[in-house]
Amino acid sequence: MEQDLLKHPAPLTDRIGHVGGIESLTLDGHRYYFGFDYRSDLVLSPLIGDPHAMAAFASAYMRQTTGVHDATYWEALVAAAATDTGLACADAERAISSQDLRGRLPEAESHLLYLLGAATGWEDWFEQSPEVRRAYQRLGLDDEDSEFLDHCLDAVREHGAQARPDEWEVLRFHLTTAAQQAPGNWNMLFAPLVEGTVNHP
Repeated sequence: MEQDLLKHPAPLTDRIGHVGGIESLTLDGHRYYFGFDYRSDLVLSPLIGDPHAMAAFASAYMRQTTGVHDATYWEALVAAAATDTGLACADAERAISSQDLRGRLPEAESHLLYLLGAATGWEDWFEQSPEVRRAYQRLGLDDEDSEFLDHCLDAVREHGAQARPDEWEVLRFHLTTAAQQAPGNWNMLFAPLVEGTVNHP
């Protein structure tokens, strides 16, 4: 079933028709492609493991500023995405290991966290947990501050979860909830991140 979805993926229903390009990453040594809206910092497709399937998906559900294009047009963009990226990240950040994710917390300001936000839209889930909302408020974090997660990660990394319980509460809740809300098959990338967060001492 998973392989079939990688070759014939269903679209993300609320992101059909966006203008975007093609990006890629490797997970455990296998390359996956995905559509990306650079203007909105938004993932436009599931992770797609076959370049021809990615081109077909883009021709059906994505656009460029010049309009709709056929799969042949998109094939060139898919091929380029294997080596090039329009995102501000180092090449090494596009190679991800599930084992590494399970073993440690992500780096602040990392490409992985950026992708998590781009996949989920960083919606506000704090209302689901009054305890987390109170921890967020005790820390004096601003609802408009998109860097609050980096602040919490830095504090926990430097001082430990037990020494910084409010930061840890906010960090753990946000990462696990965001990963659970990942659209399409993006959870195959983010599930190990949740494991690493939950198991962090």
